[in-house]
Amino acid sequence: MMANLLDDILRYNHTFVEEKGYEPYVTSKFPDKKAVILTCMDTRLTELLPKAIHLHNGEMKIIKNAGAVITNPSDSVVRSILVALYELTAEEVFIIGHHGCGMTGLTGDRILEKAYKRSSEAESIHEHFEKENGAAEWLTGFESEEENIKESVDALRRHPLLPDDTRVHGLLIDPETGKLDLVVDGNKEKA
Repeated sequence: MMANLLDDILRYNHTFVEEKGYEPYVTSKFPDKKAVILTCMDTRLTELLPKAIHLHNGEMKIIKNAGAVITNPSDSVVRSILVALYELTAEEVFIIGHHGCGMTGLTGDRILEKAYKRSSEAESIHEHFEKENGAAEWLTGFESEEENIKESVDALRRHPLLPDDTRVHGLLIDPETGKLDLVVDGNKEKA
Protein backbone atom coordinates (compact mmCIF):
# COMPACT_ATOMS: atom_id res chain seq x y z
CA MET A 1 0.00 0.00 0.00
CA MET A 2 1.27 3.45 -0.94
CA ALA A 3 1.84 5.94 1.90
CA ASN A 4 -0.21 9.10 1.77
CA LEU A 5 1.12 12.64 2.02
CA LEU A 6 -0.19 13.17 5.56
CA ASP A 7 1.64 10.09 6.82
CA ASP A 8 4.85 11.26 5.12
CA ILE A 9 4.54 14.71 6.69
CA LEU A 10 3.88 13.36 10.18
CA ARG A 11 6.71 10.84 9.96
CA TYR A 12 9.17 13.51 8.81
CA ASN A 13 7.94 15.95 11.46
CA HIS A 14 8.48 13.44 14.24
CA THR A 15 12.12 13.03 13.18
CA PHE A 16 12.55 16.80 12.67
CA VAL A 17 11.42 17.55 16.22
CA GLU A 18 13.27 14.61 17.76
CA GLU A 19 16.54 15.69 16.10
CA LYS A 20 15.92 19.36 17.01
CA GLY A 21 15.85 20.48 13.38
CA TYR A 22 13.91 23.55 14.51
CA GLU A 23 16.82 25.11 16.41
CA PRO A 24 18.18 27.23 13.50
CA TYR A 25 14.70 28.77 13.09
CA VAL A 26 14.04 29.87 16.65
CA THR A 27 13.04 33.55 16.69
CA SER A 28 10.44 35.80 18.30
CA LYS A 29 6.99 36.61 16.94
CA PHE A 30 8.07 40.22 16.30
CA PRO A 31 9.58 40.93 12.85
CA ASP A 32 13.17 42.21 13.12
CA LYS A 33 12.79 44.42 10.04
CA LYS A 34 9.43 45.74 11.29
CA ALA A 35 7.60 44.98 8.06
CA VAL A 36 4.87 42.77 6.68
CA ILE A 37 4.67 41.31 3.17
CA LEU A 38 1.52 40.38 1.29
CA THR A 39 2.47 38.11 -1.58
CA CYS A 40 1.03 35.42 -3.82
CA MET A 41 0.76 31.78 -2.80
CA ASP A 42 2.55 30.73 -6.01
CA THR A 43 4.87 27.82 -5.18
CA ARG A 44 7.72 29.40 -7.16
CA LEU A 45 7.91 32.18 -4.59
CA THR A 46 8.20 30.01 -1.47
CA GLU A 47 12.00 30.13 -1.38
CA LEU A 48 12.73 32.53 -4.25
CA LEU A 49 11.10 35.64 -2.78
CA PRO A 50 12.93 35.53 0.58
CA LYS A 51 16.25 34.88 -1.20
CA ALA A 52 15.63 37.64 -3.76
CA ILE A 53 15.06 40.23 -1.02
CA HIS A 54 17.68 38.91 1.42
CA LEU A 55 15.06 37.89 3.96
CA HIS A 56 15.81 35.52 6.81
CA ASN A 57 13.56 33.73 9.28
CA GLY A 58 12.02 36.14 11.77
CA GLU A 59 12.68 39.33 9.82
CA MET A 60 9.23 40.03 8.31
CA LYS A 61 5.66 38.80 8.62
CA ILE A 62 4.51 37.10 5.41
CA ILE A 63 0.87 36.79 4.35
CA LYS A 64 -0.04 34.84 1.23
CA ASN A 65 -3.16 34.57 -0.86
CA ALA A 66 -4.05 33.98 -4.50
CA GLY A 67 -2.63 36.97 -6.39
CA ALA A 68 -1.45 39.15 -3.47
CA VAL A 69 -4.87 40.79 -3.63
CA ILE A 70 -6.72 43.00 -1.20
CA THR A 71 -10.32 42.55 -2.25
CA ASN A 72 -12.23 43.95 0.68
CA PRO A 73 -11.42 46.36 3.52
CA SER A 74 -12.63 43.82 6.07
CA ASP A 75 -11.10 40.64 4.64
CA SER A 76 -8.68 38.44 6.59
CA VAL A 77 -5.68 39.81 4.67
CA VAL A 78 -6.32 43.37 5.86
CA ARG A 79 -7.00 42.11 9.38
CA SER A 80 -3.65 40.28 9.36
CA ILE A 81 -1.82 43.38 8.11
CA LEU A 82 -3.43 45.54 10.80
CA VAL A 83 -2.54 43.02 13.52
CA ALA A 84 1.07 43.04 12.28
CA LEU A 85 1.12 46.85 12.39
CA TYR A 86 -0.58 47.35 15.75
CA GLU A 87 0.39 44.27 17.73
CA LEU A 88 3.58 42.88 16.19
CA THR A 89 5.68 46.05 15.67
CA ALA A 90 5.54 46.16 11.86
CA GLU A 91 5.83 49.68 10.45
CA GLU A 92 5.64 49.23 6.69
CA VAL A 93 3.91 46.98 4.18
CA PHE A 94 5.22 45.40 0.97
CA ILE A 95 2.61 44.08 -1.48
CA ILE A 96 4.55 41.84 -3.84
CA GLY A 97 2.80 40.22 -6.79
CA HIS A 98 4.51 38.41 -9.62
CA HIS A 99 4.62 38.33 -13.38
CA GLY A 100 2.67 35.49 -14.98
CA CYS A 101 0.24 35.18 -12.06
CA GLY A 102 -2.48 32.56 -12.45
CA MET A 103 -5.06 35.08 -11.21
CA THR A 104 -4.52 37.14 -14.38
CA GLY A 105 -7.56 36.67 -16.57
CA LEU A 106 -9.11 34.10 -14.23
CA THR A 107 -12.89 34.01 -14.34
CA GLY A 108 -15.09 32.91 -11.48
CA ASP A 109 -17.31 31.05 -13.90
CA ARG A 110 -14.37 28.80 -14.83
CA ILE A 111 -13.81 27.88 -11.18
CA LEU A 112 -17.52 27.36 -10.54
CA GLU A 113 -17.74 25.02 -13.53
CA LYS A 114 -14.98 22.90 -11.99
CA ALA A 115 -16.63 23.08 -8.55
CA TYR A 116 -19.88 21.72 -9.98
CA LYS A 117 -18.00 18.78 -11.52
CA ARG A 118 -16.12 17.94 -8.31
CA SER A 119 -18.91 18.41 -5.78
CA SER A 120 -21.95 16.39 -4.86
CA GLU A 121 -23.46 19.68 -3.65
CA ALA A 122 -23.95 21.36 -7.04
CA GLU A 123 -27.46 22.55 -6.19
CA SER A 124 -26.28 23.96 -2.87
CA ILE A 125 -23.37 25.73 -4.57
CA HIS A 126 -25.76 27.37 -7.00
CA GLU A 127 -28.47 28.34 -4.52
CA HIS A 128 -26.52 29.33 -1.44
CA PHE A 129 -23.15 30.43 -2.68
CA GLU A 130 -23.29 31.49 -6.28
CA LYS A 131 -26.72 33.10 -6.32
CA GLU A 132 -26.74 34.68 -2.83
CA ASN A 133 -23.07 35.55 -2.42
CA GLY A 134 -21.88 36.35 -5.94
CA ALA A 135 -19.33 33.56 -6.07
CA ALA A 136 -18.45 34.13 -9.74
CA GLU A 137 -17.40 37.71 -9.03
CA TRP A 138 -15.64 36.77 -5.78
CA LEU A 139 -13.58 34.08 -7.56
CA THR A 140 -12.60 36.32 -10.49
CA GLY A 141 -8.98 37.40 -10.82
CA PHE A 142 -7.62 40.55 -12.42
CA GLU A 143 -6.59 41.76 -15.86
CA SER A 144 -3.11 43.11 -15.07
CA GLU A 145 -0.58 42.19 -12.39
CA GLU A 146 0.63 45.80 -12.21
CA GLU A 147 -2.89 47.24 -11.88
CA ASN A 148 -3.69 44.66 -9.21
CA ILE A 149 -0.71 45.82 -7.15
CA LYS A 150 -1.64 49.49 -7.57
CA GLU A 151 -5.26 48.78 -6.59
CA SER A 152 -4.25 46.69 -3.57
CA VAL A 153 -1.81 49.37 -2.37
CA ASP A 154 -4.48 52.02 -2.84
CA ALA A 155 -7.14 49.96 -1.03
CA LEU A 156 -4.84 49.50 1.95
CA ARG A 157 -3.79 53.16 2.02
CA ARG A 158 -7.45 54.25 2.09
CA HIS A 159 -8.27 51.93 5.00
CA PRO A 160 -9.40 54.01 7.98
CA LEU A 161 -7.51 51.79 10.45
CA LEU A 162 -4.16 52.04 8.66
CA PRO A 163 -1.76 54.13 10.78
CA ASP A 164 -1.04 57.47 9.08
CA ASP A 165 2.73 56.93 9.06
CA THR A 166 2.62 53.47 7.39
CA ARG A 167 4.56 53.20 4.15
CA VAL A 168 2.87 50.84 1.68
CA HIS A 169 5.03 49.66 -1.24
CA GLY A 170 3.99 47.72 -4.33
CA LEU A 171 6.32 45.45 -6.31
CA LEU A 172 6.28 42.67 -8.88
CA ILE A 173 8.78 39.82 -8.87
CA ASP A 174 9.84 37.67 -11.81
CA PRO A 175 9.07 34.11 -10.60
CA GLU A 176 11.97 32.72 -12.60
CA THR A 177 14.82 35.15 -11.87
CA GLY A 178 13.68 36.95 -8.71
CA LYS A 179 14.10 40.38 -10.34
CA LEU A 180 11.95 43.00 -8.63
CA ASP A 181 10.06 45.76 -10.45
CA LEU A 182 8.95 48.71 -8.35
CA VAL A 183 5.31 49.59 -8.96
CA VAL A 184 4.60 51.91 -6.02
CA ASP A 185 7.28 53.54 -3.87
CA GLY A 186 5.67 54.09 -0.47
CA ASN A 187 8.58 56.30 0.58
CA LYS A 188 7.84 58.83 -2.13
CA GLU A 189 4.09 58.69 -1.56
CA LYS A 190 4.52 59.49 2.15
CA ALA A 191 7.10 62.25 1.66
